[in-house]
Amino acid sequence: MAVQTETAPIDAAPAKPAQAIFRQALRNPGVIVGGVILAIMVFVAIFAPFLGTVDPVHLDPLTRLKKPFTDWFLGTDAFGRDIYSRIIYGARISLIVGIGAAVLSIAIGLFVGLISGYFRIVDAIVMRIMDGLMAIPGILLAIALVSLSGASLLTVMVAITIPEIPRVVRLVRSVVLSIREEPYVEAAISIGTPLPLILIRHVMPNTFAPLIVQGTYICASAMLTEAILSFLGAGIPPEIPTWGNIMAEGRVYFQLAPWIILFPGIFLSLTVLAVNILGDGLRDTLDPRLAKRV
Repeated sequence: MAVQTETAPIDAAPAKPAQAIFRQALRNPGVIVGGVILAIMVFVAIFAPFLGTVDPVHLDPLTRLKKPFTDWFLGTDAFGRDIYSRIIYGARISLIVGIGAAVLSIAIGLFVGLISGYFRIVDAIVMRIMDGLMAIPGILLAIALVSLSGASLLTVMVAITIPEIPRVVRLVRSVVLSIREEPYVEAAISIGTPLPLILIRHVMPNTFAPLIVQGTYICASAMLTEAILSFLGAGIPPEIPTWGNIMAEGRVYFQLAPWIILFPGIFLSLTVLAVNILGDGLRDTLDPRLAKRV
């Protein structure tokens, strides 16, 4: 007697892992809340010329220190510049620095971490260099680099990126050390697979999940560091509107015009909070041990 078996329809293809992860991420409230707030900030930064009311660097001494919610939505500063327009344009700098520092540190750290974790001889030298960089406080190293090279957007981004590279290298190295002993990596070596192909096809994909999460934290930290540098006068040149520069200029008039510090501080806090919430949600989604609890 023949046994009747059920066959699945031909067009019913199994769900791809990326699609499954995306659907699971959408069920995480942290990913949704953080992603929405961050998307709004990105929208504001991109369309700043259309959302801003006036030129953010326009000086008008006759309208200095005007209170918010009058003729000026968020008031004016000591030079009569519109706080709302300066905040809108300042979002560009913060996001460029945050995203740029995250991308640069992950790209460099991924390359160095792969080499360090796979080759034991190189590992001893590279990790001592990384330990030396981590021994220096990041904010002090950034201030020193900016002071030596001069204040500019590129200099600030590089100065913030360098202290973050050792953390990425250590993360990638730890993943590579566990992956290189797996049977499928040893099988690839035994059949003569070229080393670059082994690293790209078998080792590097295992680093993507932790690197995505780490990238969100680097982005949030970079935005805070840029604001600190600007507040201390060691960051972006003061004529460029950034959230840190706005707060730095308003500290002298804090008792007389607290809105100069209050509103850019709120925007900075919301953006950093959104990135951190997004990072927590992605961690819960991408980590198999935590995904079961979601």
